[in-house]
Amino acid sequence: MTNDPVDVLIIGAGASGAAVAWSLAETRMRIVCLEQGDWQQSSRYPSTGRDWEARQAEDYAIHPNRRAMPADYPVNDDDSPIKIANFNGVGGGTILYAGHFPRMHPSDFRVRSLDGVADDWPIDYATLEPYYALNDRMMGIAALEGDPAYPPKEAVMPPMPLGSTGEMLGRAMNELGWHWWPSDSAITSRDYEGRAACINLGHCGHGCAQGAKASTDVTYWQEAMRARVEVRTKCRVSRIETNDDGMATGAWYFDGDGREVFQPAEIVIMACNGIGTPRILLNSASERFPNGLGNSSGQVGRNLMFHPYALVRGRFDRPLDGYRGSRVFMWSMEFYETDPARDFLRGYCYQFTRGNAPATTALNGLGDGLLPWGEGHHAAFRRLFDHQAGMIAICEDLPEEINRVTLDPSLKDANGIPAPKITYRLSENSQKMLDHSVARGVDILTRAGAKDIITRSPLPYAGWHLMGTARMGNDPRTSVVNAWGRSHDVKNLFIVDGSVFVTSGGVNPTSTIQAIALHVADQIKTRIHDLFD
Repeated sequence: MTNDPVDVLIIGAGASGAAVAWSLAETRMRIVCLEQGDWQQSSRYPSTGRDWEARQAEDYAIHPNRRAMPADYPVNDDDSPIKIANFNGVGGGTILYAGHFPRMHPSDFRVRSLDGVADDWPIDYATLEPYYALNDRMMGIAALEGDPAYPPKEAVMPPMPLGSTGEMLGRAMNELGWHWWPSDSAITSRDYEGRAACINLGHCGHGCAQGAKASTDVTYWQEAMRARVEVRTKCRVSRIETNDDGMATGAWYFDGDGREVFQPAEIVIMACNGIGTPRILLNSASERFPNGLGNSSGQVGRNLMFHPYALVRGRFDRPLDGYRGSRVFMWSMEFYETDPARDFLRGYCYQFTRGNAPATTALNGLGDGLLPWGEGHHAAFRRLFDHQAGMIAICEDLPEEINRVTLDPSLKDANGIPAPKITYRLSENSQKMLDHSVARGVDILTRAGAKDIITRSPLPYAGWHLMGTARMGNDPRTSVVNAWGRSHDVKNLFIVDGSVFVTSGGVNPTSTIQAIALHVADQIKTRIHDLFD
């Protein structure tokens, strides 16, 4: 089958696809977005039933191989200590993320200049600042102005409450003299744009049934569809087609009935994350592009970055908030920038977290050796439940070509499309950073009065942040897209997701991914008359 041509074809309806669609809608071009998943029904989110803890490990699990829903594709991540976490559906990863919403720092765009490693970005913080601000308004970000770790930025609404956990940990940080601040959260702290204020149920990580968390299905996509952008679900894209002139002509996809359909388009925009985008580009190899589409540099799929996570958690004698409230409520950038006194380059941020829900507390307690089987089990559980808190360290992951995405030679999805294969090694620099973050995290919890401190590093099922596999740059020999997201090789092919990241920074990437998508959209609109020159 072949559909009628469209002006813009967007592949992927997650964080970046939604933002670029909304921005381009004002051009009145005909825009279609293909999404291999479906719309989510808030009435079916785990938090609407008593079995929510079981379901967050099953049909709403973060790992696609465990979830194995019809919208998912398998991932071979056997050759990586960090496993992939993603979600396929309208809203993408924003359905399951915690709503933690930091920006990258100005230094993150100048790593080569400042520290002599990796590469500088072809854009900087100042370029993205107006798009960060616009995105904060569109998503609805709760924050506290004045954080000394960042340039000045406005708060859309007040920050989420710290609760007794935050007050306790904040006092410990003050005693140590270390930076901390209420974190930016993509969660409504008051009624905002038709979304009610968060009621602090603590169910952020598996779909917010209330709609207080800013997943793009309830923010950008509602506005984009009112502007007549079409979202076509259950459409699994296999490859991009090109003509004799080397221009993209559209995409082949399998619809919900398994039929192969071609969607012609004047402009193709990839928004499939740092795994899905290189997968499609590599599968789009042809006689003209034998190594994959847009891959004359050989960089498609290379320089995969994850953010290695370290966990530090302790038990307190006093009762705390338990799992109730926003999952991440404060951060520390004390160890974010390079310090010559340390034995690693760049740094990490802490995200302070509350305790776990009942079943998770029990399972983790058994695994950590804090809960015995049989006699004493219930007494130990009472000492643990609602008495735990801690932090996660998000460590900057410097790009290395050995860390990459390729096509698996035998594993395929339900439509016969090759699955992505992940090859990833934890660098010596990352390991030193993880070790440092664990040691300082123990210092913080000890100062706060914690007992039974547990540490894990790196967390295995924490590959949420998929970055770097189609990097941005000015030199076509060493990058895949230019400073405004256009492929060096294919003049009507754009990429707006985390794969364009040159470096990873040490913070969650969603805010930056969406700012880049808005930046690319503005460049397309500004250059529309000579876009393909």
